[in-house]
Amino acid sequence: MNSKKNKKQQSVIFLEGPKPRLNELKFAWNIFKQFIAGFRTLHFIGPCVTVFGSARFEDGHIYYEAAKAFGIGIAKLGLTTMTGGGPGIMEAANRGAFEAGGKSVGCNIKLPFEQSANPYVQKSITFRYFFVRKVLMVKYSYAFVIMPGGFGTMDELFETLTLIQTNTINHFPVVLYGKSYYQPMMDYLKVMADCGTISMNDLELFLFTDDIEEGLQHIKKHLRPVPKKARRRLWWLFEGK
Repeated sequence: MNSKKNKKQQSVIFLEGPKPRLNELKFAWNIFKQFIAGFRTLHFIGPCVTVFGSARFEDGHIYYEAAKAFGIGIAKLGLTTMTGGGPGIMEAANRGAFEAGGKSVGCNIKLPFEQSANPYVQKSITFRYFFVRKVLMVKYSYAFVIMPGGFGTMDELFETLTLIQTNTINHFPVVLYGKSYYQPMMDYLKVMADCGTISMNDLELFLFTDDIEEGLQHIKKHLRPVPKKARRRLWWLFEGK
């Protein structure tokens, strides 16, 4: 019990204001190690499509089945399906890719209720910090599929759109799936456009659809060229096969 309490305290310590310099250095070092571990794990996985969505939809739910179909379609496009590695939508997309013979990757996060990777990932890495996980998922993605989800999915959606809007990342295709779920949000985005806080053109940064095949075709059509030359593994970085 005390061990769990200590881990929880350690996970939030960096949000509690200035600490002794040694603590801050240790925190920075831990972040650096997380990034290096992520680079080493994800560097050779191939061009990815990241699927974001809720961890709470179970097998058989309409959105679970849709995410599974996206995973199958992504595999057929010859791309790697990347998710947060957990249950729900993440499991479904990984499962679709795995069962279709495609590549399936999970970037898990240490949480009290989402500790282990789902059984359909072929390669997995677990992160301690949300922001490190999110940076690496975006870094290795060539397209994004946003399924219905909660706070975490909204965070991932709007950060991705902000990066595209500001030309921080290339205009990779983004598919927002689930019209009945996301229509209220779309209505408010139009309010934002009318108020001038975003431009009307920003609403064209993604495809809003209920059609899985339309979403996959959107990805295929707008996918940026993928480097054909394989990245060479370096023995002196201990990069094995």
